[in-house]
Amino acid sequence: MKDKKTLIRRQMFTPTQLQVREAAEGEAPSRTITGYAVLFDTPSAPLWQDEDGEAREVIAKGAITRDLLDGCDIKMTMFHNRQLLLARSKEGEGTLSYEVDDTGVKFSFDAPNTADGDKALELVRRGDLGGCSFAFTTRYYDDACVERVSKVVNTRTEITYRVKAVTGVYDFTITDNPAYPDTSVEAREFVEGLKEPEAPEAPKVDEKKLQEQLREMRCAAQRTIFE
Repeated sequence: MKDKKTLIRRQMFTPTQLQVREAAEGEAPSRTITGYAVLFDTPSAPLWQDEDGEAREVIAKGAITRDLLDGCDIKMTMFHNRQLLLARSKEGEGTLSYEVDDTGVKFSFDAPNTADGDKALELVRRGDLGGCSFAFTTRYYDDACVERVSKVVNTRTEITYRVKAVTGVYDFTITDNPAYPDTSVEAREFVEGLKEPEAPEAPKVDEKKLQEQLREMRCAAQRTIFE
């Protein structure tokens, strides 16, 4: 049985339309980029997939709140590279703005006047970037945080890990493709851990009942000796 207290760090890709906000007539061209970093109740790319089945994860509505985000240090990056920093929100303050609605977590930021900021603007305007990823932590082996749902469809087992509670959010990144589960050693170990069958929990011992049984056994042994 995995330790339910262990925090697992993950990245999830969010297919979303990134946009550069239109400038009002007479204003300078806008540098504001908007999009959704998280989509609620939307299946992820497969964590794994083979002839026997597949597994995906879903962020449930309510798993991420404004209060949670306001307590985090969130960096807005490009291509999963933290050196390509575009904006930041530290405990709710900074150059990265966000809001939580029924769809998910929406963000906006003004691209910095740097080579990276100009690159991000151009790629978003051209439609070359197809979405976002976000890094988060949760307790995957705690049923209060992640619910595992399994069903069989056409002889294949489809597993969904429904994340009900996120413990931290660490970055948003605009990217052209998902951060698939096998892109790092840590992620591969995480997926292999999910594939491992969990050992059943040991039955709880009723100490009072156990002591009564021991007393009865001692009494029975003494009667046998003296009879």
